[in-house]
Amino acid sequence: MEQEYREKMSQHQYDTLNQRLSVLKGERREQVAAAIAEARSHGDLSENAEYDEARNEQARLEAEIQQLEYTLEHAEIITVISADTVSTGCVVTLCRSEFQNQPQKYERLQIVGRSEADYDKHKISDDSPIGKAAIGKKVGESFIVEAPVGILNYTIIEISINGLDEE
Repeated sequence: MEQEYREKMSQHQYDTLNQRLSVLKGERREQVAAAIAEARSHGDLSENAEYDEARNEQARLEAEIQQLEYTLEHAEIITVISADTVSTGCVVTLCRSEFQNQPQKYERLQIVGRSEADYDKHKISDDSPIGKAAIGKKVGESFIVEAPVGILNYTIIEISINGLDEE
């Protein structure tokens, strides 16, 4: 039997997505409906670019609402984070070994669910190559990641239960 997909996320991310959904279903739907009504009032719909654009915006809005509803319906709120092993929600300090004339590099990353991933904020998905490889490892353990540039070697230096936003 196939296991149902669950999107792991923090309570904060769940609340943020829920708030976005409320805005889309309320205020944003009203704005789009008003734009459609306004465009419809201009006459012939067969050659009305404003009407076509408003209908396209409505389709994009409904698609985003469906996606958010699906994500929230399949959400798994992360409640237990351990500092003993790497898991979704924790922050890890990694040391990447020297690679192709580049010196070793230390990175501090938070392992998060897909919907929270943002590399610019040092948040990587638990489904990313580094995230997948790091999950379940302990301080001092090493792992490899096959990347387009080659094979990268990482070592877990530290595991923290405080998210990057909390530090």
